[in-house]
Parts: sequence; C-alpha cells; structure tokens
Amino acid sequence: MIIQPKIRGFICTTAHPEGCARHVQEQIEYVKSRPKQAAGPKKVLVIGASTGYGLASRIAATFGSGAATIGVFFEKPASGSRTASAGWYNTAAFEQAAQAEGYYATSLNGDAFSDELKQQTIARIREDLGQVDLVVYSLASPRRTHPRTGETFTSVIKPIGAAYTNKTVDVHSGKVSEITVEPATEEEVRHTVAIMGGEDWIMWMDALQEAGVLAEGVQTVAYSYIGPSVTHAIYREGTIGRAKDDLEKSAHELNGKLSELSGKAYVSVNKALVTQSSAAIPIVPLYISLLYKVMKEKNLHEGCIEQMVRLFEERLYTNGAVPVDEKGRIRVDDLEMREDVQQAVADLWGQVTTDNLESISDIAGYRSEFLRLFGFGLAGIDYEAETEADVAVPTLSQESK
Repeated sequence: MIIQPKIRGFICTTAHPEGCARHVQEQIEYVKSRPKQAAGPKKVLVIGASTGYGLASRIAATFGSGAATIGVFFEKPASGSRTASAGWYNTAAFEQAAQAEGYYATSLNGDAFSDELKQQTIARIREDLGQVDLVVYSLASPRRTHPRTGETFTSVIKPIGAAYTNKTVDVHSGKVSEITVEPATEEEVRHTVAIMGGEDWIMWMDALQEAGVLAEGVQTVAYSYIGPSVTHAIYREGTIGRAKDDLEKSAHELNGKLSELSGKAYVSVNKALVTQSSAAIPIVPLYISLLYKVMKEKNLHEGCIEQMVRLFEERLYTNGAVPVDEKGRIRVDDLEMREDVQQAVADLWGQVTTDNLESISDIAGYRSEFLRLFGFGLAGIDYEAETEADVAVPTLSQESK
C-alpha cells in the first residue's frame, strides 16, 4: 500500500515501516559513531522498549556496550488496510539490525501491567540470559488495569487545586491562543498516580528479584521530567507531577529492597522532547518549539538517542559514583535547564503570537520531529511508492500478535 500520514489530534494513526526503520538506523549509527563503552550494561530488560526514551535506551545498550536486550511493550501489527503501530515497526527494525550484528535481542508484546507478562518475561530471562544487570522502566500509557484488584485507571493531564490559563499552540495550524485547563478531582489524581507513579515499577522489580533474575549490582532507572516554571502548573505541580513524585518515592523504596544485591534504583530527569506523550500535554508543545529554537542556536540540542547515550556514558556507567542531585535524581536535563537557555525561552514566551510563531520558534522542527516518530519525513524514503505494511518482528510468534 501507499502510506501517508493521517493525523488526528495529537496522534498519527498511520506509520511507515521503511521510515521507522530509517529512523531507528539513524539512532544506531549515532551510537556506533562513538567509542564502545566497556563499563556499560551487558544484559538489559527494557519495559516500554518500542518508542522514545525506551527505544533509545535499548539501542544505546546494544550498540554502545554490546548488551543483550529483552524489550517489553504493547504494540499492534498491521491488519487489513491498517498499518502497524510505529513501535511495532521500530522493534522489527531494531531486532533485525541487532541480530545482523550478532547481538541477542528478543521482545514480548502485551500488557506490561499484567502479572502474566511479568512471568513470561521472567521465564525468558531465566531461559536465555540467566539474569539482567539493568532494568529500564519507560512505560507510557493512558490507562492501566490493576493486576490484583481489576480496577481500571485512566490518566488525565490537569493542574491541581485551581484552573490554569496560559498560552498554547495548535501544532498543525500554528495558531497561538490561550487555554484554560480545569483542575483535577482527587479521583483523577489517584488514577493518574496509579498509572504513571511507581507502583508498577515496584511490582516489576519485586517479581524479578523474587525470581532470582536480577544480577548482583543490578541498576534500574525510570524516566521523569521537571521542566521550567511556565509548565509547572500543568506538569510538575499537576497530576503528572504528583505521579512523578510517587515515582521518586518508589526509587527510594527500591533502593532498600535492592540493597541485598548491592543494587540501585534511580529516577533520571530527562530533557523535553517531541514524543507521543508530550504532544498530548497542553502548553508543552509551544514550550518545546521555543526550546528547540534556543538550544539549536546554542548547539546544545539533543534528541532521545543523544540523551540516552549521555545517561549511560556520563551518569550510570562511569566506574565511579553516579552523580545525582540533592533528591537523588540523575539529571540529564542539565543543558535544557541552563540559566541562559531558560532566560532566552522565557523572553520568547512573552513575545510569541500566531503572527511571529514561524520566525521566533522552531515549530517547523517540532512538526518534523512529530512526523518522524511515525516514520514520515525521513530522507531517502519514497513516500509515493507502494510498501509492504505487514512487517514481522523476528522474535514474536503469531500468538503474540
């Protein structure tokens, strides 16, 4: 079929297999252009491994330090006239590239919140790797069914306590306007924490530890974001922020549990990037468009793969103490949060309107990055040509589909 982007709101309902493969290959080539990391992880489990930071973590571990990886995710294969999801195509391309160079790479597709998939993953680790020395927790989902109680939670992106009004942008039309987001109810806060907080991370680590598949000195990392004051009401001080507070609390709890293995748990605070998740947050796309403009002009811009390479090379695997802030968090948002960067963004925020958006922001870069998430806009791909949408992930059986 000929596959073109079909955008609905903040998601794209189609994905291009060749474009996704090219996007994955670009990240692989970046990692391969750097020196091999002898001190890096060797056996890695990535929970939420098919897009964004999770995918970049898997690529960085494999091609940076030769790690064997197991990826866990929930993605959909092609069906009839419907393309597969971008994460499906990403995983197919990653596994093919990894296995072609002799690296172990396998995946499990299903509900990562379920006890069943946790046990399937444990069985795969036990059978193929014995133990893992790094567990990356990078799940991003709008809903979760609790494996013990059966309750289904749905997350919201709202402020807490009072309504919040600020600028936002319609990324596709370029219209800058004011948006008011009403405050969350206590029930909405509870639901969001249940999905995006640390309970499932702890459940994963408990199950892995009880099964004996965590190596001595194991490290685990989950990803978070803080950002500038302009986004705090909707993000860090809103429902998502409450969930991230719970994530940080969970890291401290896990540190106690992992002490018998001399293991450590960290929350890594990463840079704001165009992802399927961030595109859904009011105000944030406008902030990212301005941030990209400033950071590119200062030659400080990083994407997911650059962030994850720096996390591994300069934070987690330095043969020394892992550098953390006063709350025990790893910070790879340090370039974003530089005072000169934030002042420049704040100045632009005060000026930006629909009329000057194209000139004072990198809205074009935002749009390009958004499309690239789904395999569109990659150089060297003929998007007018017929392509095969039904692509297999090498290690997934038909039953997994």
